[in-house]
Amino acid sequence: MERLAIGIDIGGQSSKCGVVDERGNILSQRVVTSLIDNTKDYIELLTVTVRELIRDTAGIGTVAGIGIGAPNANRLDGTIRYAPNLTWARDAEGRPCVIPFAELLEAATGLQVRITNDANAAARGEHTYGVARGIDDFIMITLGTGVGSGIITHGRLLYGHDGFAGELGHVCVFQGGRQCNCGLKGCLETYASAMGVARTARELLQNDKRESLLRKLDPGKISSKDIYDAAVQGDTLAKEIFAFTGRILGRALGDFVKFSSPQAIVLFGGLTKSREFFHDEMVKAMNDNLMTVWKNKIQILYSSLKESDAAILGASSMVW
Repeated sequence: MERLAIGIDIGGQSSKCGVVDERGNILSQRVVTSLIDNTKDYIELLTVTVRELIRDTAGIGTVAGIGIGAPNANRLDGTIRYAPNLTWARDAEGRPCVIPFAELLEAATGLQVRITNDANAAARGEHTYGVARGIDDFIMITLGTGVGSGIITHGRLLYGHDGFAGELGHVCVFQGGRQCNCGLKGCLETYASAMGVARTARELLQNDKRESLLRKLDPGKISSKDIYDAAVQGDTLAKEIFAFTGRILGRALGDFVKFSSPQAIVLFGGLTKSREFFHDEMVKAMNDNLMTVWKNKIQILYSSLKESDAAILGASSMVW
């Protein structure tokens, strides 16, 4: 019987769970909602899902443990700390709080649980199995509900003294800019995430009077997919939304290069499906914000793994 591990990628909207063998094959998967109102119910949902995955693969091997990638997760103490985009990780007053997540899931499942930041998990997966295999200095940027990052230098993840190094999504890109769920203003996440793109759309629809397919939609319900669909149909306003996003992201990437001098930047997450509309602007803005020593030398790579697989694989690798 083989040794198996369960990897869980916790996102703001959904959680992807998979059983992985030691060769990096995902043998069975489930996707469940993350939009749960409280921690107890979310732990129960994950526990049921874990048991289903174990049953799925009972004839193949034995699950040795669970690895988790989650926003604001701390590998040093097993907690999720003040995660603004997780609805279930809040106190009685509705404020983000500290959740002893690894301890709770261990008690519920009887399995050892290890946890790290979701972008760190994605970086581990990409480094071991994906496009960054063989690259020992790179930055992983996840463009999803929020913006996450994992920094690998000399082949090792950078954690910092407290386990929270690499919160690049909360670097300020506009002083006094958009309010972020983290409590700060002007964070990259408020511009370059799926939510940020939707905010840009609402602002442009209000301030730019050109015709657009997006005007047929309820502004409060516009999603990044709606904007992508409009751009595919040639909508100039939708294309400008992505170009604007690319310029902001590119300038930020230029700043990131300056402190860790990576060989590559790997982009991962749902928003990368729209890269045909922001890639060129992003690369130009990055190089415009770099000194000569780095200009036109940093590779921009897109995850080669199926969506969510990098984070599942990276999370599961913590079990071995």
